[in-house]
Amino acid sequence: MSDGRLNLDAGLMVRLVEALERLAPAASPSGPIEMAEGYLWAPHDGGLVPVRDIAHVDLRLLQRIESQREALLENTRNFAQGRPANNALLWGARGTGKSSLVKAVHAYVNAEMENTGLPLGLIEVQREDISTLPKLLALIQPEAPRRFILFCDDLSFDSGETEYKSLKSVLDGGIAGRPDNVIIYATSNRRHLLSRDMIENERSTAINPGEAVEEKVSLSDRFGLWLGFHNTDQEGYVEMVLAYADYFKLAIPDDELKRRALEWSMQRGARSGRTAWQFIQTCLGAASDIERQGS
Repeated sequence: MSDGRLNLDAGLMVRLVEALERLAPAASPSGPIEMAEGYLWAPHDGGLVPVRDIAHVDLRLLQRIESQREALLENTRNFAQGRPANNALLWGARGTGKSSLVKAVHAYVNAEMENTGLPLGLIEVQREDISTLPKLLALIQPEAPRRFILFCDDLSFDSGETEYKSLKSVLDGGIAGRPDNVIIYATSNRRHLLSRDMIENERSTAINPGEAVEEKVSLSDRFGLWLGFHNTDQEGYVEMVLAYADYFKLAIPDDELKRRALEWSMQRGARSGRTAWQFIQTCLGAASDIERQGS
């Protein structure tokens, strides 16, 4: 065989090997999980990505959701201390503090546990990665006795999507059972996580409409703790603004602050915790500009 033919065959083999490597699934991470406050689940790009410091607000700043706050705090404490606890679904209007509450409670419980045990890990899971939850559970199960909250933010499913079945299986535990060191917290704008069109389509096309709809709606029933969040009234909105202003020691008279806050809410067409927070951030930015100009 000529040297040219050998070089050609060698080059072809190299290309074949490179192509197979691209097609092969990424290797699953092995060994102990790096200690961090939180993680992002990236199943197609390295597994768990550590997050050193999770952005969160002080739990005391979350106003007008006191009952939800106490319920989630108690549930999280129970879980952190190895007592029975429920998966939790936080549902309701946008901007009412659902995601903020999960992160704030996580930070608060970890602060309580400081120097008394392993910190709770918070793992954020994107909706499109729900089907890979079994892989994640297999990865973190050996980490016991450390405990993890799987956090699915802004979770919902539309027509044609079947990932909800994977979530239902994990919530039920499957034949292997959900690991004792894992709990699931999810937030959603939908009480049943599924669009109304999705439920109606099932009702109209199923042989037994009642059973089909029950199959869809039963997903949210897998969460033992339901917490509803609703838009606040004007009084509640102003109360949030004043609490934020007091926390940040914002030097603006209350009457002026209320007037500007109400103008801001009318411009935004919303009164919520998120709207109040954004207004205060604007005030803080303006105060910083004034301080820089005066120095």
